[in-house]
Amino acid sequence: MSDSVFNGLKYSVLDLATVCQGDSLQETFARSLQTARFVEQQGYNRYWFSEHHNMESVASAATSVLIGYVAGGTNTIRVGSGGIMLPNHSPLIIAEQFGTLGSLYPGRIDLGLGRAPGTDGLTAMTIRNSPLNIPYDFQKNIEQLQVYFSKENAHAKVRALPGEGVDIPIWVLGSSTDSAYLAAQMGLPYAFAAHFAPTHMMQAFAIYKEYFRPSEMLEKPYAMACVNIIAADTNEEAAFLATSMYKMFLGIFTNSREPLQSPFDPAGLSDLWTPEQEYGVKHMLSHAFIGDKPTIAKGLKGFVENTGVQEIMTISQIFDQSRKEYSFQLFKEIMTGNS
Repeated sequence: MSDSVFNGLKYSVLDLATVCQGDSLQETFARSLQTARFVEQQGYNRYWFSEHHNMESVASAATSVLIGYVAGGTNTIRVGSGGIMLPNHSPLIIAEQFGTLGSLYPGRIDLGLGRAPGTDGLTAMTIRNSPLNIPYDFQKNIEQLQVYFSKENAHAKVRALPGEGVDIPIWVLGSSTDSAYLAAQMGLPYAFAAHFAPTHMMQAFAIYKEYFRPSEMLEKPYAMACVNIIAADTNEEAAFLATSMYKMFLGIFTNSREPLQSPFDPAGLSDLWTPEQEYGVKHMLSHAFIGDKPTIAKGLKGFVENTGVQEIMTISQIFDQSRKEYSFQLFKEIMTGNS
């Protein structure tokens, strides 16, 4: 029997299309599709890609294209964005792109929206063709997207075709408290990026629940947390696999976004980082669950009880594909109580 705290809890995957050392982009995309097919068989709920730019280690820049690629290669799992960085795009273009996806794969496409650039400042200005300090109204642009998706927009001068009348659930993504207020006010589902920004998570979830207003989409709050999970048969093996993730996060501090490296003896980590860097990396990963099934189950139980989330999304930065799939299998067994 599964632990009662996990009963009814949905489980999903976030993919950055992470480039592993020695892999081509074609191999990277093939890995994503292979992973999506595997977790679909395991009963995962959704498979999301996140928009990033100008990063050698991340190949999910053309997020909508990857969503179509994976949706076309799977059958039942929901596929979507976690998220599309809306300030980088015209709402009309996103409505058309996701309207096309929703028409091709009805009932399977999600649109998660973030307000961060998903890249460095110079690249963000290049994408937007405008300075970053220009005021941006995130809520207004989400509302415009909702208009484009609505059937009531049929007589407007500007229409999203395809897009109009297509059922595309919109999510608000957040890594601080600002988006929690917005998701609550708009009555939209809320996903928090606890996999790299844990500091304000509990406050954000409390705000979302307290200020939530029912909408046509949701009668009550629906919250999801994204966390890092690296599961293996033993704690020692999981710690070994996690070294790839630690080195990748160290690259954020040192501005070295190289492809994901193969794992190594955890004792070698002390040679890679300063005490300050170690503190920063481990703070960012304070909601990472690394270990065997009992270890992860214990940690996740407390996490779910504290947050009250309805869904856990996992990102697993594991170098070896077979071990990555096995980690997803173990996580599914924790969620369902199956051996």
